[in-house]
Formats: sequence, C-alpha cells, structure tokens
Amino acid sequence: MSDPREPLRLSVDRERCAGAGMCALTAPEVFDQDDEEGLVVLLHPAPAPEHRSAARMAVGLCPVGAIALNSPDSTDS
Repeated sequence: MSDPREPLRLSVDRERCAGAGMCALTAPEVFDQDDEEGLVVLLHPAPAPEHRSAARMAVGLCPVGAIALNSPDSTDS
C-alpha cells in the first residue's frame, strides 16, 4: 500500500477524457473541468500531502482511465 506522505505525480490524457467529472467532484483542489468541453484540467500535477488521498481516489474513479498516477520512485511506466 502507498504511503500517503509519499510524493506523487499526476498526468491526464484530455484526448481520452469523457467529461464524467468524477475527478473534479472527488478532488476539486487537484482537478477541474474546462468550460468549453467539460474535459479534465489538472490544477496540481504534484498535489499537496493533504490532497493526495482524494487524488488517488479520483484516479480510480475515472471511468475511462484518463488520469495517470506516478510515484517518483516507481519503476512502472
């Protein structure tokens, strides 16, 4: 299990985004949606410690997998 204090980096694929808005609802400090298309906007690619749990949850809730979570020490790509 990941340590919530461990730094993480987020990235989004706006081409893949379906505009469901789960990310913005789950972690509004980290994600938003643009006004034109309703697509994900990443506000903080490296969220503050107090927002990391919500950001991780938003990654899992995205119905199309448009959000990627990468720990800096991760060997996964």
